[in-house]
Amino acid sequence: MAVNNVKGTRDIIGEEANAFNYIENLLKQICELFAYNEVRPPVMEYSELFVRGVGESSDVVRKEMYTFLDKGERSITLRPEFTAGIMRLIIQNKLLNTNELPFKAYYVGPVFRYERPQLGRYRQFTQFGVEAVGNNSPEIDVETIVLAYTILNSLNLENVSIKINTLGDDESRENYKKALKQYFEKYLDQMCPDCHSRYELNPLRILDCKVPEDQKIVEGAPKMKDFLSENAKNRFNKVLSLLDDLSIPYVVDDTLVRGLDYYSETVYEFHYTSKNGTNYGAIGAGGHYDKLVAELGGPNAAGVGFSFGVDRLYSVLRDDDLLETGLDNPVEIYVMPMGELAKPLALQVAAELRVSGYRTDMCFEDVKLGNMFKRAERKGASFAIIIGENEVNNQEVIIKNMETTVQVNCPLEKLIETISKEMGDECCGDGCQCHCKEN
Repeated sequence: MAVNNVKGTRDIIGEEANAFNYIENLLKQICELFAYNEVRPPVMEYSELFVRGVGESSDVVRKEMYTFLDKGERSITLRPEFTAGIMRLIIQNKLLNTNELPFKAYYVGPVFRYERPQLGRYRQFTQFGVEAVGNNSPEIDVETIVLAYTILNSLNLENVSIKINTLGDDESRENYKKALKQYFEKYLDQMCPDCHSRYELNPLRILDCKVPEDQKIVEGAPKMKDFLSENAKNRFNKVLSLLDDLSIPYVVDDTLVRGLDYYSETVYEFHYTSKNGTNYGAIGAGGHYDKLVAELGGPNAAGVGFSFGVDRLYSVLRDDDLLETGLDNPVEIYVMPMGELAKPLALQVAAELRVSGYRTDMCFEDVKLGNMFKRAERKGASFAIIIGENEVNNQEVIIKNMETTVQVNCPLEKLIETISKEMGDECCGDGCQCHCKEN
């Protein structure tokens, strides 16, 4: 019986793997321009971290976590999101005591959620995001929005819209929750079972319900903006004013609450419509949090962050023809030993080329020379290096330009120098950073 991948997971290979690397590397480079540094928390944490951090009323904790007991009977969870783990990393390593604030970090890696597999949704997917912790200003909220918007623009996504809202401060949210409970109480018997639980745990979650009948009821619910304290209102207006100053487009969405309980004040989502009019919905999202660090045992420190699903970004870029297509990392040089006697020298030649910075492959099978040339073509090689018995005896190789078909005999001691010239990588003098070596 064949062993297949787990339901809801997939293999990422070939051009798709190259595209993931391209997307992730671009996102890393942009984050570093904004002075964010990479962190790598473990893929599993004690389950309590996510229950306390993400919140009992969230669907992630209630339905979607991959949780198990280890051999010590400890409850372990594969991370369903990064933020709680980043907070644990910051607290445990005392990073708020030893770094200039805010502490700014980016991350990338797999996350796991037990969801119904469907187009664009997987039970293991790759998440990229940032967190800035230790500063409570509207400016740091705005910087994260600008960073995310810069990323999407750098990916050439033109039809991006930003939805933004505020969940207010503690006073605002408590007053708003009371108003929501009073409003939804008369509709509860018409609403889904999940909304019954949300009503008891956190009525704000009802605003995020995806059941069409419940969404109609939500349309008539009170709006957060009518319950904001003066401080919360002024803070949100400052965020919007700063975005206006930076010419960042946005739409205020009164129903936007985000799916995790730790958010407060500013929350936002990035929505995308393709060139052919397909609405992909939210392709990234984030927001501000006041209590999360303290809730997990750290100091009173606010933070803000966002995340993108790399799988979703890949789908969007592919569907809008924004990804370059071609060979899977074409090799530059293909080494072709003719017979067993030539293979040891072929290995040495390939090793020297790789050390010099050339992407090199080698034929390990005993096949005819014509078949080896066909393989070199399929791999996109610019040059082939042929080694037969004569070449071994003479301590030389034959270098063939795959485009012009011109070939030359080259002594081994001149190999890198000759390849550098053929590739247009001739030495540019002292301190040279090209492929060449001094002889």
